[in-house]
Amino acid sequence: MTILYPSIWPIIPVPKPRVTMLVEQGSTADSSKKSPAAPTGPPLGDPSWDLGLHQLQHNRHPLLPSACGRLTRSAGRRIGGTASQLQDLLRTSSPARELLSESLKSFTASNGTSFRVDTSSALFSKEAPPVSQAFVKDSQAKFSLQHQPLGKGDSKADQKQMRDWAEAGLGGREGAPSTPELQAKAGALILANALSFKGLWAREFSEDSTDHRTFFGKKYTKVKMMHRTGLYHYHEDMENMVQVLVAPLWGGKASVVLLLPFHLESLARLDKLLTIELLSKWLEKTSITTVSISIPKANITSTLSLQKQLSALGLTDAWDAKPADFSGVSDKSKGKLHLGAVLQWASLELTGQAGKGDAELDEENVDKPKLFCADHPFVVLVRDSVTGALVLIGALDHADGEALHDEL
Repeated sequence: MTILYPSIWPIIPVPKPRVTMLVEQGSTADSSKKSPAAPTGPPLGDPSWDLGLHQLQHNRHPLLPSACGRLTRSAGRRIGGTASQLQDLLRTSSPARELLSESLKSFTASNGTSFRVDTSSALFSKEAPPVSQAFVKDSQAKFSLQHQPLGKGDSKADQKQMRDWAEAGLGGREGAPSTPELQAKAGALILANALSFKGLWAREFSEDSTDHRTFFGKKYTKVKMMHRTGLYHYHEDMENMVQVLVAPLWGGKASVVLLLPFHLESLARLDKLLTIELLSKWLEKTSITTVSISIPKANITSTLSLQKQLSALGLTDAWDAKPADFSGVSDKSKGKLHLGAVLQWASLELTGQAGKGDAELDEENVDKPKLFCADHPFVVLVRDSVTGALVLIGALDHADGEALHDEL
């Protein structure tokens, strides 16, 4: 599968609280009228969206902005260029960092209703000066950021330790190996995130409504496709030839946004189109519409090292021990600590399962459905309904299955 970029996992704060109301699929509103509860666009300047789109467009891999958010918080009280660059990168003020902590608590509390999440974050250190216990306690309490000293072994031992940690963080799922070229030097700090996300739909895709069809990705493969007809927020951009579908998850605490090109093609054109402004326009133009959906049952996974991406966004001093200032991590850090890597493991599972609970869903009045057949590459986003923050962003351009032949 391709990219999965855990964007905020609400670890990246939004500038201010933002409530985004999402309509239940059970609404029977007239499809010709725009629902007053239509999804609003991303909060402008929200670093989770900025970083997520940048990662998607330049690397086609999922990123976990949560990693960056936690690092920003850990650097929040530092004096020097490192903290300044981190805060400039993520545009985080002091109130925003506090909001970050509250957002994380809120998102964690929703686990098990709208979605199921296994996640871990850790700061690995390699032969570094003693880490401040105040930093360890503060980071653990507010962000569940663990401190994991690496042993004195070689890079293979370091990679195995981090891989084992990632597999545990993904709920026991097999994690992809660390970046092969990673060589942790003495004084290196390695920030790592592992996130496994499974959304629970407001209404299920029945197992009786599945069949096997061809997914026209980088390779043509035979996959299980899930089908459902119901009421969704939907928009067709005729000029850019993109379908936009918003599907709420159980309880309305989060939603999945799918972006599908009209025709069979790679995602190169859609990648170039995507901006926060265009996403805002698309979401605000969605209206309740009868849609017949077909999407593959798949697991989108990725492993990513973010040094190049973060450096391109302006984070330059952290990687060099001489200018790096991590005095909040250790009072003996000057000239001895540097950021060695930012690593992310991510998994997004697409299944037909709905949530369970006492929520009452209205009867759907479906008629003359629009067709949304995701049998070719598409972009998927998960957004938090309370803050408007981006939780995950990724794309499926290959689905595992019996290979037929290469095309895209």
